[in-house]
Amino acid sequence: MLWLRGFVPQPVLAPWRERAVACLGACAGLLFTAWFSRLTFGEANPWFIAPMGASAVLLFAVPASPLAQPWSVIGGNLVSALIGVACASLVPDKSAAAALAVALAICAMFALRCLHPPGGAVAFTAVMGGPAVHELGYRFALSPVTVNSLFLVAAALVLNNLLRHHRYPHPAYPPGNRHGATDRAPAERLGFNRADLDAALKDHDELLDVSEYDLEQIFRDVELRAWRRRSGGARCKDIMARDVIVARPEMTPAGAWMLLDRHELRALPVVNEHREIVGIITLRDLIASPDANPPQLVTQPFVSDVMSRGMQVTSPEQTVAELVPLFSDEGFHHLPVVDASRRVVGMVTQSDIIAAMFRDKLESAGRA
Repeated sequence: MLWLRGFVPQPVLAPWRERAVACLGACAGLLFTAWFSRLTFGEANPWFIAPMGASAVLLFAVPASPLAQPWSVIGGNLVSALIGVACASLVPDKSAAAALAVALAICAMFALRCLHPPGGAVAFTAVMGGPAVHELGYRFALSPVTVNSLFLVAAALVLNNLLRHHRYPHPAYPPGNRHGATDRAPAERLGFNRADLDAALKDHDELLDVSEYDLEQIFRDVELRAWRRRSGGARCKDIMARDVIVARPEMTPAGAWMLLDRHELRALPVVNEHREIVGIITLRDLIASPDANPPQLVTQPFVSDVMSRGMQVTSPEQTVAELVPLFSDEGFHHLPVVDASRRVVGMVTQSDIIAAMFRDKLESAGRA
């Protein structure tokens, strides 16, 4: 009975918006590819091949899949077409030629790191596609296969980045240490690391349609959520400093420097007359010549001329656990806390995060 459960349809976890984007993207992508292919080849036959429909499913329904990345699509379809044409010309029996072409295409795609399931259909089409395909010979690999693939990938680059929040192509590798050093990122120094993940995948001994980087991100998110549940969900409003020293846009850089120096701070939120945040000013923003003794300040007349406007902020209700990646891996040292009207109500720093985690550890030890 347990074996039979494998035939039960699995739930599709994609939200409805993602499903709608997949349908719209596939339709628009294939229409663009068909139109451009016909424009390029005129009424030459064939100018558009069926396996592109399968490629569209991957490119627009699961664009994060390693099987849907540009090299997988273009390289996988191209090498499969070349192998299919070779088998069609060398093996007299069509059935044997088609089977051999698909098998060799899979082998080649594994070797070239461009595994793309529709490549099997491309190899099959090269053998069984009929006189129109056979007349093209090896030109079939260039046109229509490679040209169709390039047009479809171009459509995916535009539509996926336009309609989705995630980038396409999907990043396959982690960004590494942001400081350019060889040390692992702070989040990897405790808990599991990449070596643990690689070992687990090796023991699993099965190809997974997800990148190692995505798996690592998912596992770290699970760890974070578990820690947040165990810690009781301490929030920014519980640990933030409420008496926040602020700067004004019309303040001079020298005045901002004096505030930072007097209060031994590294950054000041910049607020308007309603205390709504409009920027943030840091020591780095104020120093024009760090090698000078004393350091030479910027020459702009106002703080508004040198402050950073695209600042990261948080809310009083955001949990401390959600801030940990920002402080540990993204390099933030301080985050203004703002209410629904963007008014500054507090400031959270690395010191606050460390103190909160230490307190949580002590409380957990006491309960044990």
